[in-house]
Formats: sequence, structure tokens, C-alpha cells
Amino acid sequence: MQIITMLPQHWEAVKNIYAEGIATGNATFQSTLPSWKEWDETHVANSRLVAIENETVLGWAALTAVSGRCVYAGVAEVSVYVSVAARGKGVGRSLLKSLINESEKNNFWTLQAGIFPENIASIKIHEAGGFRIIGKRERIGEMNHIWRDTLLLERRSNVVGI
Repeated sequence: MQIITMLPQHWEAVKNIYAEGIATGNATFQSTLPSWKEWDETHVANSRLVAIENETVLGWAALTAVSGRCVYAGVAEVSVYVSVAARGKGVGRSLLKSLINESEKNNFWTLQAGIFPENIASIKIHEAGGFRIIGKRERIGEMNHIWRDTLLLERRSNVVGI
């Protein structure tokens, strides 16, 4: 498996993996797939990765800025998605580790993740990557007429912003 920079030609595979995550009901509040243009405009350009094996995209990871204010320029939210066929094989951990390295090369000092408490695998991957649970956002959003909680996880860089 290789972790490489995500390119526009990976979008179809990335979109399909994102759709699998949406279908679980425990990966995102997003209920519809964005267009490439929308996705591209909302994710940090210098920190987008895909895991590839035998020319097949197994998963992807990317950052979203948490704010447009300059004081938060080094703070981003993490997204990591793994295809159904590749789950449980270390793809998520590898992607997150590579995304952390990429984020530090690009001067991000804090990474955060909002994860549904039911998504145990994602919580474990993030904790293994140095994230810690800093809080629970109770009833933060409504999904399918049900109010959902998220756990807020954070990782401070030991390299940037110290």
C-alpha cells in the first residue's frame, strides 16, 4: 500500500468511499455527496491523501480549515475514510499518520476531529495517532430526526506551534 497525494483523478473513488461512510450513519452528518468543485473548495489543498494498492484507492484523508480567521490558520479538522473492502487492515491508521506528517509540513499545530461515539474504530485510530478526547458535544446536530452527540478529539503538534 502506498500513501500518495490525492489528485482530481482520484475523485470518483474518493466519492464512492465517502458514500460508503455516509451509508453507515456513523461517519458524518453529511447526507448527500458533494460535487468535486464543492469538495475541492472546502478542503485544504496541501493536505489531501489517498491510500492505493494495485491501482485501487483504499481510503482517503484530508483537512478542512476550522476558520477563515488568521489566528486559526494552523487548526484543521481531520477526515479519514476507508473503503468497506479495506477496513480492519490498518489503512485508516496509515492515512492518519501520513496526514499528521503532511499537516506539520504545512504548519498546522492543532488537528481536531468530531466523531460519533458509536464509531469506535475511528476513535481508536485517532487515539493511536495521538488524539485525545477533550469533550462531548451533546445533541450537536440532528440526523434523520434524531439528535446526535459527537466526541471532540484534538491533537497538538510536538513540532509546530511549540
